[in-house]
Amino acid sequence: MIILISIATLISTFLGGMFALRFKDKLHLILGFSAGAVIGVAFFDLLPEALELGNGIYDINFITSIAALGFIIYMVLDRFVFFHSHSAHDDEEINLNKRGVLGAGSLSIHSFIDGMAIGLAFQVSAIIGGIVAVAVLVHDFSDGINTVNMVLKNSGTRAQAFKWLLVDAVAPVLGILSTLFFSVSESTLGVILAIFTGFFLYIGASDLLPESHHDHPTKWTTASTILGVAVLYGAIKLAGI
Repeated sequence: MIILISIATLISTFLGGMFALRFKDKLHLILGFSAGAVIGVAFFDLLPEALELGNGIYDINFITSIAALGFIIYMVLDRFVFFHSHSAHDDEEINLNKRGVLGAGSLSIHSFIDGMAIGLAFQVSAIIGGIVAVAVLVHDFSDGINTVNMVLKNSGTRAQAFKWLLVDAVAPVLGILSTLFFSVSESTLGVILAIFTGFFLYIGASDLLPESHHDHPTKWTTASTILGVAVLYGAIKLAGI
């Protein structure tokens, strides 16, 4: 069963990325959707899961503070490590690519943790593992879209986007397999998810969202963003039934 789920996560992520590559000419609309999807994952998936896993060990203020710390960490990395240079065109392209790598890498690590969550849930019971697996699968498609968009919007090539799509698609499979060799406490996993909540809020609100309506009609990209939030909300709620 867990092998089949691993394959399903890979396929779902890969199809999402190929969708983004196929409709690159509609990138501003896809970016708008991605912004909503990333923000939706943060609010409706990562943060509630972090709070639930930390329940009884950490209070709500601690988890939300960790999420804020994740936002600040990503902001510092984005501005001072993978910053946008305005000196020379070549330097600008290089630094844009670095920002794409930072975003795609974060999404891939998140996918790896998704796989870990599936594997650890199956260690508890098959029923809990199945519920977690469905929750992961419903947003893997969006993960593939978001990973490709992070590379393309930061001056990456289709080849680079496809490479990172493969990384993101394989990541949850590796995450699932890794749990055969170790275990992580629920409280620790909750802190990790809280950090990624901050990461995703920054990616969605400060990176994808502004870029989506740059030089494009705001009303359509806004609608795409709202759609992204709504789709992720509905999918996660359905997965929890």
